[in-house]
Amino acid sequence: MKKISTNLFATLLVLCFFFPVSSFAETKQKKEVDQKRNQLIGYILSKQLPTLHFSDKDFDDELSHAIFHLYVKQLDFQKRFLLQGDVDHLRAFESYIGKALINGRTALPDAGYDILSEKIDLVQGFTEEMLSGDALQKSDTGAGGELKVGIFDLQREESYETDPEKVGFAKNLDELKDRWRKILKTQIITEYLDLEAGQKKEMKKTADVGGGGTPKGDNELWKDAVSKIKKRNTSFFLRLHQETLQDHYDRFFNSVTRAFGPHTNYIPPASKEQFDISMRGSLEGIGALLREDDGFIKVVRIIPGSASALHGRLKAEDIILQVAQEDEEPVDITDMRLRDAVRLIRGPKGEVVSLTVKKPDGTKEVIRIVRDVVQIEETFVKSTILESADGRKTGYVYIPSFYRDFEGTRNGSEGRNSTDDTRKEIQKLKEQGVDGLVLDLRDDGGGALVDAVDIAGLFIKGGPVVQVKNSFGDKKVLEDKNDNIFYDGPLVVLVNQFSASASEIVAAALQDYKRAVIVGGTHTHGKGTVQTILNLNDNIPLLHLRKYEDLGALKVMIQKFYRVNGSSTQYKGVESDIVLPNLFEHIKTGERYLDYSLPWDSIEPVEYTPWEGKPFDLKKVSKKSEKRVTEDEGLQIIKEEAEKAAERSKDTTLSITFNDMRLKRLESELTREKVGAHYRKYREEEEDGEPRDDSSEDENTDPKEIWIKNVNEDPYIREAANIIGDIIQSSGL
Repeated sequence: MKKISTNLFATLLVLCFFFPVSSFAETKQKKEVDQKRNQLIGYILSKQLPTLHFSDKDFDDELSHAIFHLYVKQLDFQKRFLLQGDVDHLRAFESYIGKALINGRTALPDAGYDILSEKIDLVQGFTEEMLSGDALQKSDTGAGGELKVGIFDLQREESYETDPEKVGFAKNLDELKDRWRKILKTQIITEYLDLEAGQKKEMKKTADVGGGGTPKGDNELWKDAVSKIKKRNTSFFLRLHQETLQDHYDRFFNSVTRAFGPHTNYIPPASKEQFDISMRGSLEGIGALLREDDGFIKVVRIIPGSASALHGRLKAEDIILQVAQEDEEPVDITDMRLRDAVRLIRGPKGEVVSLTVKKPDGTKEVIRIVRDVVQIEETFVKSTILESADGRKTGYVYIPSFYRDFEGTRNGSEGRNSTDDTRKEIQKLKEQGVDGLVLDLRDDGGGALVDAVDIAGLFIKGGPVVQVKNSFGDKKVLEDKNDNIFYDGPLVVLVNQFSASASEIVAAALQDYKRAVIVGGTHTHGKGTVQTILNLNDNIPLLHLRKYEDLGALKVMIQKFYRVNGSSTQYKGVESDIVLPNLFEHIKTGERYLDYSLPWDSIEPVEYTPWEGKPFDLKKVSKKSEKRVTEDEGLQIIKEEAEKAAERSKDTTLSITFNDMRLKRLESELTREKVGAHYRKYREEEEDGEPRDDSSEDENTDPKEIWIKNVNEDPYIREAANIIGDIIQSSGL
């Protein structure tokens, strides 16, 4: 049973008497932050987290170690500033973190801030010195030749480890300086290749319209490259100097909360406003859900109907390295606060933003997106019919999220929800005589729990759908109470590693009831938990403590989901019955790859009655699918490229020789072209040999037509429809 903490009122009363009068009265930091406010936040977290969080963790040595590990990661994840000696110095605070929070004497953020600030100054000094020269020395760009720009020998055979987890902190300043020399060399070569490619593209465009122009020579291009890198690094260090001590405290508090679990966060006041905006989802921009992850800005999810979704190249798990407004220099956003990165990325409809992203396999790509508002209709459930060569008609239903307009319902209006919309779309398909149904939950990050239960209930004859256990050990079974089966035909559910939460509840229930065949990635995301948002200002019972400014909020995990068979969806996710090749299978995404995620476990199963429809042989259906996959050109290309991408992702050591970097870029371009060429070919074949003019898909093109075309081109949907045919044949329907 979860233990209850001491009465918060009484302990806060003690706190107000024993807070130090002024722990840092004479320091520079005291002028920048309200230390008593931070002590109060730390104290509240120390009392609320052990009480409320599902994990039942307490502030012992193990938790202090986890907090310190996360704190150092966010302080300098890429290991570009701190020395090993600095980390050893900070480690002296490690075993006292829990006690310090409870006693209101948190000093680690102050020490970390001072050390990091000092090292940023040092690194800025020697990087400026290294970038002071831009003269090109060139004798022969072939093997063994000389190609130097300033101090950088671009033909020198050396490498740079791009995965910070595989390298330690520099032992001394000389080692740190050499690390930065390699970083700057990589940046300069990359910028030169960008400029070279841009110039070729511009010259071709000019030639096509009958114009002319004189291209820049190598010397000028290299000087431009150094100049741009110099300017970019000046902005980068300026931004780092703008980090305040309060920013460091906020990140420390987030390290405290994340040690309890990856979905538990401290949300400072400024970020709380941003969080509220993202929940409403009403602002214009690119339509991507982002998170700050160990110094990087990572894409968590692409919002359906957004500019990114329509564009198609930005994907979940991409890391955004740079952001550039149209015709402006890119801004490096590594180590940037999420709120500041979002301000750069977001903007008015119609304006262009260019994102330099690092793909999970290590390749880099510049993605140009025209900002737009989210097309609301694109965020709702949609359906269409897939025509098969044998005359079958398969219904296809896409559920982008489990949405529900709670506010609209509370106000007495008919708030729209995903259950009603799914029911309407299935009804339309039934009226058109479909032989089976494909339910697409790929990239669906979840949503309203009530809709997960109700949508699963459309396909079963009543019964339990999911079990929910809270942080105090209480269990509750959520059931479909409608004995009527809305759709009783063959059913395939498409999932991938980005299907999470409510999506996993639906997929798991339909799998346990043997009602559907789950098709797609090896496993889903594995997020089997529920979070709630607590306003920290509501937890201050003493009036004289309310003088402190907004304390922010706490997002804390309070419940865990379990399948009807007793197995948790947490960590493991839902495993597919039929696994298809996946270009992103190598991506380490999901709960199993997150720091301090809750483990898989199980509880007692509940009674439920499996599907009593016509049986079919899943092994035979699976073997037929496997045979088709080996004969499907598109899926085979995906399989081949997935294997190559997996190998590339393992090789994190980058050769920073000019010729090697140029060759690697060319290989990446050829890979993208190979996959893209197949689908261009497929589209042309579908259109009776007439090449498709992509330019015709302008703002006047019906989005529904584009969506239907994309559905018909999707190899996974095509295979899901084939599996429906196999189920029909196997069951004798």
